[in-house]
Amino acid sequence: MPKLFKKFFKKLGPGFITGASDDDPSGIATYTQVGARFGFGQLWVTLWSYPLMAGIQEMVGRIGLVTGRGLTATIRNHLPKWVLYVFVSLIVIANTINIGADLGAMADAAKLLLPNVPFAFYAVSFTILILVLEIFLSYRSYAKVLKWFTLALFSYLITMIIVTSDWQSLLAGAIIPHIRLDRDFFLMLTAVLGTTISPYLFIWQSNEEVEEEIADGKTTIGQRVGASKREIKDMRQDTFIGMGFSQLIMFCIIATAANTFFKHGLLDIQSSAQAAQALTPLAGRFASLIFSIGIIGTGLLAVPVLSASASYALSEAFGWKDGLYKKFKQAHGFYGVITISTLIGLLINFVGINPIKALIWAAVLNGLVTPPIVFIIMRIANDKKVMGKWINGKLSNTLGIITLIVTITSAVLFFVL
Repeated sequence: MPKLFKKFFKKLGPGFITGASDDDPSGIATYTQVGARFGFGQLWVTLWSYPLMAGIQEMVGRIGLVTGRGLTATIRNHLPKWVLYVFVSLIVIANTINIGADLGAMADAAKLLLPNVPFAFYAVSFTILILVLEIFLSYRSYAKVLKWFTLALFSYLITMIIVTSDWQSLLAGAIIPHIRLDRDFFLMLTAVLGTTISPYLFIWQSNEEVEEEIADGKTTIGQRVGASKREIKDMRQDTFIGMGFSQLIMFCIIATAANTFFKHGLLDIQSSAQAAQALTPLAGRFASLIFSIGIIGTGLLAVPVLSASASYALSEAFGWKDGLYKKFKQAHGFYGVITISTLIGLLINFVGINPIKALIWAAVLNGLVTPPIVFIIMRIANDKKVMGKWINGKLSNTLGIITLIVTITSAVLFFVL
């Protein structure tokens, strides 16, 4: 069995890491708030959003494989400059806020494990560790490190099993849609969609498909352009598994919060530390520790993905040398953006911003910028000059249109209500 798992784990690539990184501390905070405020009332979103999330990620993975370039480079080559600059600006702003909120959540969680150590020490230490790994490890080595970090997410599956007593209500909440016409409901729905169908995931997966090809020896654009049926099939399998794993963890976190906080009237969780602490009297110290460890592990996975995707976007927009396969001296601009965005994110934690509110609003910001970015992706994926025979089929276009309708409707109702 271990041999079989090792073989399966080795086959997983960009799609799996992308899906796992979606459950970052921003996602954890958002899902915890959803479960605490609405119980099982928004649990159905996990099941119903899976095909939308998988559909969009399959598109960006396919774009990366077929063009041999990252998503931003493809936009630069085929769409107007103003579209490129708006796209890059939205990505960089949202990612930097997310990085700051994630680092703050990680430091809060670490203080639960060793409370006598200052918050600043944890925040700075995590920042240094992430930057050292991201800048100085080769792509192949770093991809392996990120894959192992994904195992931290199983802590939420364990926590859910520990705290769940009413499995019938949980399953009903997962299947039957429940909608409330009020601003609070659509604020959280927009945040959930924003942290599930996130713009930084689009950038990351398309670029990592390219990084994988370069690691396999396809070092020029000419060698990378086009894709075989086998490559497309492997990418799709990897993507569907990765997005399924992401939604499973989302399900577990909402269910855990519903079974503990909502059930006992704790409807407003103000920080990640409070969430983990509140689990102690409700579910035991073990559940609290697992929850805390999960926040740290997912942050170590997600912050590098956030900073790298912001850097891919800027570097490709301005034609800088980029790629985690390159050494620092070969791509100063690329690694410079990674460093600066991570450090700005760190500083956000020392200007009086509440981490959990920053996390929620970062997710809402992602939800608001997702529709125009999805529209751009669909336009590229339907362009025969760009994609050749690998343009979108009917299913991909249907999922893309539904994603646009759902994300736009959620955002509009949030403002109207």
